[in-house]
Amino acid sequence: MIKVTLPDGSIKEFESNSTPFDVARSISEGLARNIISASYNGLTIETTTALTSDGALVLHTFNDDEGKKAFWHSSAHVLAETILEFYPKAKLTIGPAIENGFYYDLDLGDDVISEKDFQQIEKKFLELARGKHEFKMRSVSKADALSLYKEENNPYKVELIEGLTDGDITFCDHNNFTDLCRGGHIPNTGIIKAIKIMNVAGAYWRGDEKNNQLTRLYGISFPKQKMLTEYLELLEEAKKRDHRKLGRELELFTFSQRVGAGLPLWLPKGAALRGRLEDFLKVAQKKAGYEMVMTPHIGQKELYVTSGHYEKYGEDSFQAIKTPKMDEEFLLKPMNCPHHCEVYNFKPYSYKDLPKRFAEFGTVYRYEQSGELHGLTRVRGFTQDDAHIFCTPEQLDEEFKNVIDLVLYVFGSLGFEDFTAQVSIRDKNNPDKYIGDTKTWDIAENAIISAASDKGLKYVIEEGEAAFYGPKLDFMVKDALGRSWQLGTIQVDYNLPERFDLTYKGRDNQLHRPVMIHRAPFGSMERFIAVLLEHTGGNFPLWLMPEQVIILPISDKYQIYTEKVLHLLENSEIRALVDNRSEKTGRKIRDAEVSKIPFMLIVGEKEEKDGTVSVRRHGEGDKGTYSIKDFIALMNTEIEKTVIPFHN
Repeated sequence: MIKVTLPDGSIKEFESNSTPFDVARSISEGLARNIISASYNGLTIETTTALTSDGALVLHTFNDDEGKKAFWHSSAHVLAETILEFYPKAKLTIGPAIENGFYYDLDLGDDVISEKDFQQIEKKFLELARGKHEFKMRSVSKADALSLYKEENNPYKVELIEGLTDGDITFCDHNNFTDLCRGGHIPNTGIIKAIKIMNVAGAYWRGDEKNNQLTRLYGISFPKQKMLTEYLELLEEAKKRDHRKLGRELELFTFSQRVGAGLPLWLPKGAALRGRLEDFLKVAQKKAGYEMVMTPHIGQKELYVTSGHYEKYGEDSFQAIKTPKMDEEFLLKPMNCPHHCEVYNFKPYSYKDLPKRFAEFGTVYRYEQSGELHGLTRVRGFTQDDAHIFCTPEQLDEEFKNVIDLVLYVFGSLGFEDFTAQVSIRDKNNPDKYIGDTKTWDIAENAIISAASDKGLKYVIEEGEAAFYGPKLDFMVKDALGRSWQLGTIQVDYNLPERFDLTYKGRDNQLHRPVMIHRAPFGSMERFIAVLLEHTGGNFPLWLMPEQVIILPISDKYQIYTEKVLHLLENSEIRALVDNRSEKTGRKIRDAEVSKIPFMLIVGEKEEKDGTVSVRRHGEGDKGTYSIKDFIALMNTEIEKTVIPFHN
């Protein structure tokens, strides 16, 4: 007998060689019907894998991330099988699951796949899947594996196998198809009920442009046709909400090839929106004891050598700026933290002066590859809502928790309610990626986990995702379309204080190293605004809207009254404008709707006579007639509903 520990902590005994499917069936027939994958002692296994020792079992359905991963990886196998039906000479390479679906990279030789081929590929895929062929894993010797793929003249698989250890090589079989695979599959192909080929693109073998270019076929699959239909509808909605599209329509930002790729230009409305976000955070930061600083956009190369950024980010930075002075080089700053270390170094501190909290909306620069640039979410110049807290080790826990409160306040104020905290720790098997000693890393990682637990955060631990100088707590936010984005971040750093020789005088009159907390609730202004745009579809909270009210006079005869209404609104700090175009009122209303202006005030003869305005609300239509005083009161009430007071 073996003891199997389930996720709820309960322990059940089963006969040795029982499978995850057997365990599921012992719980309920419904669960047994729905499980498609499993993990045992942290390793992904099949639902038919024999369990031969005690361990912890997790059962996955399609609703779980691991379940989707197995489903989409299995679908990649079926896609490869399908491609060979049409292109028998194609050479297979790799086919992993990705965040939404899967892809398979293929060497098609002289053949070409285009969108017109998608439908017949999908049809054949489903025909093969309906055979309910089981996925079966088997071990293969290195010699036999190499022999198979050399016989097939597949240099890609040969190269992969040559990098593997004999005894660890496995193949996956289904139907008459075989592929090199580590495992993690659904029970059989029949579970796949819907497939959509999403795109075809070029990709270099192993991402190296010196290698052969392959054909990458992207797809997504589901256990129900209804799920695919809903997904495609969601994609259509995402296109409507694309921040690049909305940015143009709402006149928030633009890009210019003359200025340079990845360098956004903020238009007046966008600059005003961004300014209000900055002011919103500045008010909260002031209450939380932060002091604003300003630092240059460049720094001497030696500054970033000292911090370690040059070693870690040098390849992703812009080229050094040389000056007329011999051997003098500057860099566009990739991070604000080295500058803030020098701000701290301005004068000596004692333990009584700490913590010091320096904040800055600091612009930094990274030379992202042109193919990776994407609107505001991936740019070459961006502004971080950066701050660095210098504190004693004893203050670390409280300061870290205070920053968590600030991040949650920002998310709550802007409507981000669905998020997961990610504790990003180092990869202990790859120490060269990081600076500092093991002891301080252990202290920092444990401090973050402790603070996240005490604050009751729902968090996961991700190994290998830490910054090079310290672990961090990242906030993975889901938007209105269910997509995850990494926004706010908090990091604990024992290493930069050491590198910059930062000190404070302790109670014992001796010099000690402060601990440094890096934090950015927004992350970067550009990325945050992009995500906020897509999350809200451009319908920002009322307090944040670039224009809150538009006044629509029926004709020029009511210009004087229109100006009176405008001034009264502006005197009440309501952002308003007038549409004076010689257009019909219906056209003005439609244009205001497209511009997503929350309130429209119609002004004509009756309104002028009665001292009123006819009110329409974006997306809701007519709201009746209000006196100007009552409308201002309505606006203030609506704004107050969306503003959450910050309590430190």
